[in-house]
Formats: sequence, C-alpha cells, structure tokens
Amino acid sequence: MTHGSAPGRPAPATDDGQPPTRAGRRRAPAGARRWLTAGGLAALAAVVGVTLAVRGGAAPACAAPPPRALPAGVLAAPPLGSTVHSGKATFYDSNGAGGNCSRPTAPANRLYVALGPSEYAAGASCGGHLDVTGPKGTVRVLVMDQCPECEPGHLDLSAEAFARIADPVQGVVKVSYRAVADPPLPGPLTFRIKEGASQWWFAVLIGDHGNPLRSVEVRQAGSWRAADRQDYNYWLIPSGAGPGPYTIRVTDVYGHRATATGIRMLPGQVQRSTVRMYGTGTPARSAKPSRSPSTRPSPRPSVSASLSSSTSPGSPAVLDAAAGAPPTAAPVRTACG
Repeated sequence: MTHGSAPGRPAPATDDGQPPTRAGRRRAPAGARRWLTAGGLAALAAVVGVTLAVRGGAAPACAAPPPRALPAGVLAAPPLGSTVHSGKATFYDSNGAGGNCSRPTAPANRLYVALGPSEYAAGASCGGHLDVTGPKGTVRVLVMDQCPECEPGHLDLSAEAFARIADPVQGVVKVSYRAVADPPLPGPLTFRIKEGASQWWFAVLIGDHGNPLRSVEVRQAGSWRAADRQDYNYWLIPSGAGPGPYTIRVTDVYGHRATATGIRMLPGQVQRSTVRMYGTGTPARSAKPSRSPSTRPSPRPSVSASLSSSTSPGSPAVLDAAAGAPPTAAPVRTACG
C-alpha cells in the first residue's frame, strides 16, 4: 500500500517506525479442512524470510495472502438486495481478531463470516450482514473477513455460527444465504483513525453502520472530499484532510446517509458519535440498493456528546466524537486487531 504522504511532509509511520500497512489477515482455521503440505510450509517459510529481510529484521505486520484470481466472467460484488444465493459453508476461528475488515476485535456474539474474493469485493462487503440457512436453521452473521481460497458461494463461518445451522462434525454443508438490509444497529456510528495518520495522511475506519457502505466523505475547505476504500476497509485520503476535527459524511448502499462532526485526530482510538446510520430499532428487510444519488435521503444533523464513561478495562477506548482527551490508561490497539 502506498502511504501517499504529501511532498515535503513527513511520511506517516506506525509505532514500529514503518509506513502504515494493510491489516486484518485471516487466521488459518483449526481442523482437517486446510492442511499445509510440507512444500507449502517451505514456501511459507521462504516468504516470511524474504519479508523479514526486507523489513530489516522487524516482524511482518499483518501481511496478507495474494488475492485469488476470479474466474472469467465473475465480477467482484457484495451480496445485496433480496437475491437468495446457494452454496456451501465451512467454519474457522479468528481467535478474537477482527479479520480483513480491520475491526479491533471479533463481534461479542462471535457470529461472523469470511467471504471469498468475489463477494468480499475488496472490502465492499465489510460491515454488512447475511442470513445463512443450513440443515438446522438460520443464523445472522456479520461480514468481517476474507477467505482468499473460497470460490463464489463458499461461506467460511465462525465455529459458533456454523453450530447454529449444522452439526460441526459435518465440516461442510450446503447452505442458502441472502443479504440483510437495515439490520438493527448496535448503536451510533463509530470512527477509528488509523495508526500513523496525521494531517497529511488520513485513514478512517467506520463502524456500526449496518449495511455495506458506498462512500465516505470528509468536509474540507467548504466542500466534500471523497475518501477511497482500501481492501482492508479503511477509507483513505493519501494527501490528508488537515488537522481536524473532522466532519464526515457516510452513505450506505441503500441510500442511507449520516453526517458526524467533531471526529478528532486520535489514531488508534474508537470515537463514538451520536449519529445513527438509520432509525433506532428498524426491522430487518430485503431491498435493492439505490444506484442514483437522487434517491439518497437528506443529510442528518450531527450531534455532539460528552466523554463516555462506559469504557471497560482492557477494551479499546471509546470516545464520543466531541469529547475531551482520552483516558491516559486507555489501550491503543493496532488495526491488526
């Protein structure tokens, strides 16, 4: 990834002094589904050796496997709308990490899914939800990760999600699945500025948006400036967006739009706004994503609030968008989870 620092400005750096790197590599699952051969282990060792040499002895940070080439005629796009898809499901364990979508941690209910490259769609599916139906029933899962080796229609569920729809002894089962539009939200939008960010290099992770996102924009000099989504789910403005605080406008694939103010340059901290992507308690429904800007709702007013006192020890600091400085004891987590 090119960090894109402005000419004549200091390049952003992570805590180890390296430019920001991509985050959230999937962990290989336990069990008999994916065994590395001796040759595969040797190749992996060679790759790690080269990486260590390039980085001058530093441990590799969140290195990602090369993307799987899509079959001819297969386009990368997230599952959307009311279409019911058929496929198969396996399971794995992220060991609490947040996956390629760069979440700080796995969701508390541990119901998540990794999609193959065609449906992960370079991060476009991140934060969306699927209803997956198997032999024993249906489970709702958060799209959190990428499964590089999965072909279209292959869902790699968390072990907990798989157990809701099938006997884990089966290992692989046939499933059907569909996108969930407007699932109930866990709370207002959250914003996490990436480690290494500065006024000259801007990257933000959006959380608790319910549906996959279509765009993220930052207000700068009286106009909206679009950020580019990276395949690890951060939204990037390589030349920066100034020192902040920031006004950020978020639009999802179904046309919902929300605007939050007071987002500050606090790399590694989760800042919670009081702006929801859509109404509280909205029931899940199926819908077609909007494709015309004219169908988007009017921007919602931004809201500010005081510092949250609900941050628990050992968890990522969660700040309200316009609050004061974070607690000095709050841990700073990397985008690798």
